[in-house]
Amino acid sequence: MSDDLPMAYPTGEDGGRPMATGAWTAVDDRRVVPALGGLIDGTGMWRPGALACIERTGRFLNGTWDPQGAEGEGEGESEDGPGIAGEGSWLRFIGRIGAVALRAAVASTRPERRERLLALLEMWAESPFADPAARLRTGIVVTERAAVRDERGAAVSVRWGREGRRTFVELRTGDAEPPRLGEIEEAQEVPHGWGSPEQLRRLVALVRERGPAPWDKEAVALLRERTGMGRPAASLALAGLLQRMYVPFLDADERATLRLKVAEAEDGASELARLTTLERLELLADVLPEDPAELWEPDGMRGVAERLAEAWQARRGRRAVVPERTLNAVVELQLLRVSAAEFCAAFTHPAAEPGLSAPLDTWIKNSEHGPLLTDARWDIMRFQDRLHSVVPHLSWVYAELPAGDPVREGVPGLVRLLLERLDHPGLLLRAGLSAGAGRTVADLRERFGFRPYAGPERLDVASIDDGLTVITDGMVSRRGDRSPPRVYFRPAFYGDDERSRALAEVTSGYGREDFPLVEWLRGPACARIVERIESVSLPPGAYESNPAVSTPDLVARVADTLGLDEDAAALYLQLLALPAPTDRNVRTWNGWQTARHQTAAAALAGRGLVTEDKRPRAGRQVFLPGEWIHAKKPYQPMEAWKAELIGVRRSYNRRLENPLPLPTRTLPELFAHAWALVEKGEGPV
Repeated sequence: MSDDLPMAYPTGEDGGRPMATGAWTAVDDRRVVPALGGLIDGTGMWRPGALACIERTGRFLNGTWDPQGAEGEGEGESEDGPGIAGEGSWLRFIGRIGAVALRAAVASTRPERRERLLALLEMWAESPFADPAARLRTGIVVTERAAVRDERGAAVSVRWGREGRRTFVELRTGDAEPPRLGEIEEAQEVPHGWGSPEQLRRLVALVRERGPAPWDKEAVALLRERTGMGRPAASLALAGLLQRMYVPFLDADERATLRLKVAEAEDGASELARLTTLERLELLADVLPEDPAELWEPDGMRGVAERLAEAWQARRGRRAVVPERTLNAVVELQLLRVSAAEFCAAFTHPAAEPGLSAPLDTWIKNSEHGPLLTDARWDIMRFQDRLHSVVPHLSWVYAELPAGDPVREGVPGLVRLLLERLDHPGLLLRAGLSAGAGRTVADLRERFGFRPYAGPERLDVASIDDGLTVITDGMVSRRGDRSPPRVYFRPAFYGDDERSRALAEVTSGYGREDFPLVEWLRGPACARIVERIESVSLPPGAYESNPAVSTPDLVARVADTLGLDEDAAALYLQLLALPAPTDRNVRTWNGWQTARHQTAAAALAGRGLVTEDKRPRAGRQVFLPGEWIHAKKPYQPMEAWKAELIGVRRSYNRRLENPLPLPTRTLPELFAHAWALVEKGEGPV
């Protein structure tokens, strides 16, 4: 959503904004919301006039505004109080206004948003909320009153009531306790941080006089080095911990300033997405210099990065820093469940990652959508995010990252930790939907027994539990259709027995979830991949996808048999076995320049082993003979012979619209198998 869309509520000639003191009222409109995105909650409750409402609240507290004397009504204004601005989360700005100030000052902020942030800072500087001597307190009170004031001080409700409970702010001006709105359930003193009236006025004046503080890519690098963030996330953090709220998330000018591509910006936002509003404010509260003018010095933003790194480490620790090329390659995977940095961290320090740090006890509970797998802290969601992200791409890490890369070197440790977590008896995972004729639990009792599942709460649907497998009845739709039974399993008890064979049979169709990932992790192919990495069979910087390094004897045999040099023989094996031997990939894996690559390709074409062509999304000019199967993003087009070799299934339309299967061989084994087929006369024709 663009900031320039028409306002969705009626306005007068002045835009419907209440008039108040200060020129900032001219921009007190709905564009305040995207300017503050990620620093406030309940954005749908914010309306034009919110800044004026906050200003009235401050003036009511210090006794300079009276409801009966107000001219007109502003946002939420009532007869006995200043009204409600948004849903009250702005109260967290007290002692943390530095977060807003950083956004107002950095070069990446859109001009229309900067004006609204500066307006807020101008208003805030004149309020008691910026006064370090003001005796302010916030909390929860049981009341229906909007405001109260006398000679001892004042209190204001800043959030609409829920069951009579409201958020309040109070200012104490006398020695005695200030008047109360009602029974106080909780209260706390406000924090004190950067943002005195003098600092705020000076920063606003400097931005208006000099323009925004210059962006510094070295500050981004410093923050990345000190925290282990990905570069996109570090850029967004220095820009004020921007949150993805609107589409487009960043416009072209913002991306140019931050030096981010669209996919990088999305990934950076994903990495920061788990931060709460309060966490964002606290991280940024004190990152600005005591004298705002230092922001315009050559190392001004580096000072911001240092202070932000200290705050980040104190609250969230530090991840291992991975090479920029590795992070960029992971961004290109366009993972859906974790960011590139989270993906890498699962390999470099898996025991510190959410969902992997400790054994999980999970169980099934009722929900409005049927049985739901849960745990004490929702760590099962984080565990499954990592299980479904790292396991399908583990072979990619093994094949397409160089020896010595910290992410690739972390594969054995991650696999061991995952296997350890899967061996925990209290872990229950989702196997998928029941396949075959069994449409209800009653249909499956003869195979799985009659004992119902016994969890912390009794389920609303029928269930069975044989110790390994738990099956619950599906839900009935409004039309009376029943969904298939949902199958769960305890991986610690899965093995080579009759119960395990029954589980495998009942989940043999579509809709499989965690079960095939667990099977592969415990299988021989995964073990051999781990063994290859641990054997240190490659020199540092070499790629397993380069058969000249990973299986040189085979390359020599192919070269001798076909009468080729070893470059052409290696390229032929790559074209036979690898799903995406694009020009860029081959040159990366093999360390070739363009001319060397073209010479090898010409040798293959001259022998009739490949054909030269241009095909959509292929990324190369030479292909194996035979049928070519097209595919749309994100799937990989390839030769039909190769698709059969590596086990890629076609869709109903004969295209490739399925992800690559989990591998059954290491790359040296796959190269050898492909060549063996050629030798037997079963190669591509």
